Amino acid sequence: MLQILDFFLFATHCAVIGFNLTGWIWKRTRRWHLVSVGLTLFSWLAMGFWYGLGYCFLTDWHWQIKRALGETDMPHSFLIYLFNDVMGLRLETDFINNGAGFSLAVVILLSVALNFRDHRKSRLQRNLPDSTQ
Repeated sequence: MLQILDFFLFATHCAVIGFNLTGWIWKRTRRWHLVSVGLTLFSWLAMGFWYGLGYCFLTDWHWQIKRALGETDMPHSFLIYLFNDVMGLRLETDFINNGAGFSLAVVILLSVALNFRDHRKSRLQRNLPDSTQ
């Protein structure tokens, strides 16, 4: 069961990262994207106030499962684990952390701007007189 949870949390984490990076692209997913990056930011900063900057509750849960499976010396970040341990890239921790922070900032700005634009556009369209009458 622990191995299934390990795989599930790995896949979930990768899906969340992928969605956080790309969910702003499609109009249908933009609202959900704003929620997702908002939760990520909340975890990294608000929860990070108590647990350490960049805290991720998914990583915390995942590492609990990995420890139960006997794994030790887990990095503090899922991204460090993904790039260095899974992919074998051996990137510097600061490079990964700074890239993650920069990427999150960019996608939050994109998501807020596009959600605002979509909201304004739909509000304007609702207020236009119907030309078919």
